Amino acid sequence: MKRSLVNASLLAAGLFSLSTQAADIEVSVTNLTHGNHFTPLLIAAHTRDSHLFHVGEMATPALQKMAEGGDIADLNTAVIGANGITSTNPAMGLLAAGASINDVMLDTGDNTHLSIVAMVLPTNDAFIGLDSWKIPTEAGTYTVYVNAYDAGTEANDEIINGGGMSGVPGIPVAPGGNGGANGTGVMDGADNMYVHTHPGVLGDTDPMGGASDLDSRIHRWLNPVAKVVVTVK
Repeated sequence: MKRSLVNASLLAAGLFSLSTQAADIEVSVTNLTHGNHFTPLLIAAHTRDSHLFHVGEMATPALQKMAEGGDIADLNTAVIGANGITSTNPAMGLLAAGASINDVMLDTGDNTHLSIVAMVLPTNDAFIGLDSWKIPTEAGTYTVYVNAYDAGTEANDEIINGGGMSGVPGIPVAPGGNGGANGTGVMDGADNMYVHTHPGVLGDTDPMGGASDLDSRIHRWLNPVAKVVVTVK
């Protein structure tokens, strides 16, 4: 498993002009997983001092709501309150494995950094996270590979029970209809309560029992889980 926080490969496709700050950008996001979905995306342009999350620190209540239940409303409110610019739910729902959302346009104005988050389903509190990536000032196309993080707010028991409210154990749903039932719960012994790189899910191959309600043949992943392409105009 790759352990880098954000494994970024900047592939500049030509240098056309120089500018003093970021302006119009076009963003696309691709789900690189084998069988997981992303909940509605939050794409945000903001200043260098703003963050949607901090690796190695405890999750905020707003981040917990997104990571456990896919609710991006409070994070969006925080960005707007700090004079940031956002695109909420550009895919108009879930982003399935292998699918992309393209041509998301942002007029960043004076905002210089980009962040993207969404919950990974089916998981307890995993989310894709691009944290305060500096938007290049040179026109061109840039690719960033993004890892999944664990919010550290809920045990990864891998039980699908309709949970999703903050502080309520369990996984809301397996959107592909390929989850199991009657799992006894995974006991991974993890006690990291801070935002950290997600270790991935264990799963099993017993759809009507076993420890996990997740299918190890479908729901396991290796980082990175998403590809982000940013075109600076």
